[in-house]
This record gives sequence, structure tokens and C-alpha cells, in this order.
Amino acid sequence: MKRRQFLTASLTAGAALVLRSRTLLAAGGSGPYPLPKLPYAYDALEPYIDARTMEIHYTKHHKAYVDKLNAAVAGTSWASKSPDELLTQLDLLPASIRTAVRNNGGGDVNHTMFWSFMSHRGGGQPKGELAAAIEADLGGFDKFAKTFSAAAVGQFGSGWAWLVFDPKSKKLAVTSTPNQDSPISAGQVPILGIDVWEHAYYLKYQNRRPDYVQAFFHVIDWDHVAMRHAEALKV
Repeated sequence: MKRRQFLTASLTAGAALVLRSRTLLAAGGSGPYPLPKLPYAYDALEPYIDARTMEIHYTKHHKAYVDKLNAAVAGTSWASKSPDELLTQLDLLPASIRTAVRNNGGGDVNHTMFWSFMSHRGGGQPKGELAAAIEADLGGFDKFAKTFSAAAVGQFGSGWAWLVFDPKSKKLAVTSTPNQDSPISAGQVPILGIDVWEHAYYLKYQNRRPDYVQAFFHVIDWDHVAMRHAEALKV
């Protein structure tokens, strides 16, 4: 299968999951791409993620990505595409907007998913089919947690660590991306991800990224992650 055909097929799963995240978060704001609302209060993830960090992260950083994405596609035919569709078609975009869409579309899509990965009822370990897949593909939860944490801590500079589903192999994998690059652009389906840009943790954890990564495991919404995995398996 050619790369473009593969990306198109993979988008079916990725788009459904990103759109599900947007539905869960309830869209708000203006422009072709609205800023989704948080599904919880700024202090809901205390003490693991502090309220001030959540407020700045959401109202300043995520909003900036949405605003800049809207500005990049304004007046073009690309404004009719969803952000995740744009990320799978970066090579087709005009050079004049490609970088802006890659950075800000990625920032919007990644953050929209990120909020839904977390819950004040989070923590623990996955169960059922997702737990079985982690065991089969990644050597069990403990090994996965170690690999995922290493990817997050070891990401040089700004970026993300991910648990992704590969539609081609039908297996889970741990990966990382720099800046606001998204696994969607590589035809993968993000199941779980952690933002390791400093703005995601610096107010509380300063330069202690490993402590932030460890704290993240206390707020992971494994029911939501399992739903994303189940949806990805349908493709």
C-alpha cells in the first residue's frame, strides 16, 4: 500500500478518535477550529497537576495553537478540512502554510487528545482487552510503564511520548515526537500521550521532568484509553 493510501486508511481510526475527544470536551470559541472546553475544573487533577499550570496550559498555549491554525487556513479551501485531516495531508499543503499547520494543527490535535487522556478518577492499571494487548505487544504493564516513561523523560527538548496503535501491524507501540508533531501524520493512532513541553509541568516540577511523568500515571483515564484502543481495532 502506498504511503498516501495507508495514511488515508489510518485516518478513519485517528479522525474518529480525535473527533470523539472533541465531542467529549464540548466545542467552544470561534473560527473553523474552536477551542474545546476542558472536561474538568483547572484544579481537578491536583495534586499531580496543579491548577495554575492547567489554566495557563489551556487558556494560553492550547488557545494560541487554535488561533494560529485558524489564521493559517483563513480564506483557503483547507479551512473545510478537520485539523486531523490536515495533519495527514501535510505534503499536499501549500508551502506558505505547511509549517504553520504542522506546528499549530499538531498543537491543537495533540492537546485536544491530551485533556481527554486524564481524569480525577484516573490512575491504576488498564484492564481487559487493552491490558492483554499491552501484555502481548509490550511485555506487560510494568515494562510498558518503564518504556513510556523513558520515552517521555528522554525526549530531547520539547515534544511528546505516545502509546500508539499501528493499523498496519495491528499492534501497540511506544514512540515519541518532537515539538507538536503528531503520530497521526505517520499513520498511527494515538491511544495515550503525555506532553513534555516545559509549560506542561515547570511551575510545579521545575526541571524534574521524571517526577512529572511519574505523577501523570496517577491521572491517566484508562477507561478512555481502552475506548480509543477498541475503536482503533475496528479499522
